[in-house]
Amino acid sequence: MNLRRLRSFVALADELHFSRAAAKLFVAQQSLSKQISQLEAELGTPLLQRTSRKVELTPAGEVFLAAAREVLARFDQGVAEARRVGQGERATLRVGFIVGAALELTTHILTEFIGRHPGARIELHEFGFVDPSAGLADGSTDVAFVRLPSSAHGLTTTPLFTEPCVVGVSASHPMSRRERVRVAELLDEPIAIGRTDDSVWRDFWTLAEYRGGQRARNLVETHSQSEEVEVVAAGMACSITPAAVRRYSPHPGVRFITIGDHPGSVVAVAHHSSRTNALAASFVDAAVTVRDRETQILRTIQDAPDVR
Repeated sequence: MNLRRLRSFVALADELHFSRAAAKLFVAQQSLSKQISQLEAELGTPLLQRTSRKVELTPAGEVFLAAAREVLARFDQGVAEARRVGQGERATLRVGFIVGAALELTTHILTEFIGRHPGARIELHEFGFVDPSAGLADGSTDVAFVRLPSSAHGLTTTPLFTEPCVVGVSASHPMSRRERVRVAELLDEPIAIGRTDDSVWRDFWTLAEYRGGQRARNLVETHSQSEEVEVVAAGMACSITPAAVRRYSPHPGVRFITIGDHPGSVVAVAHHSSRTNALAASFVDAAVTVRDRETQILRTIQDAPDVR
């Protein structure tokens, strides 16, 4: 099985027409047909259903198409990286993160990685609520700091710590003088939630698992953390959020109260299982080294004292 046959199959799957696919590949239609037949013979199963009117993928063809795309993408990425390095350019690692990244561990992780790869270049990319995968889902980043859970498929995640969650309420809210609340006390409250298509991530931050199979109905969608804080300060909704917001985003009109029976938010370093590279793997290893070394920082993050 070779790359030429894979490219021929992907082109045909895109066009679902032998003549157009052959023209796209600058080959004769007979040559394309031969490549596909040889590929099917190697796999031992038909990938396409051919009739006089149309070409369709078989179920096996659908599965193989996803694998072929991944193989070609990884190969092309490797070629491009090798050429850049061979031409004297520095290897680049694209690191994605959402608000907060890995909190106080972030700088230590970046410093550890740079110490291991002084010739590498790091590009940092911040993502909003709309993409909790921080660019891993669409391949715009190589490695990322993410908060779990998420519905993004194909990610390899390495947990760094679990951070307690708090509820942000307006300073005028009846709960604002409390130090702790329980999840059950929040289920009838309107909740501010970042706008995203990631249903798993959305369910976690709207307390869906506590609602007996019913989704939260009184939601206020926001586009950023700063917008969410202003919504809460105005008394329009409360927000379920990591405890670090007390340190990073204090607001005179918002009180943050510990949720005593919430499991907390897991922060992990992640990469896409099918698109990993040596630099991404080294970054994950650097993150684990820092996590295991900086025990005092971890205690500060995970204990999250009740300071409002």
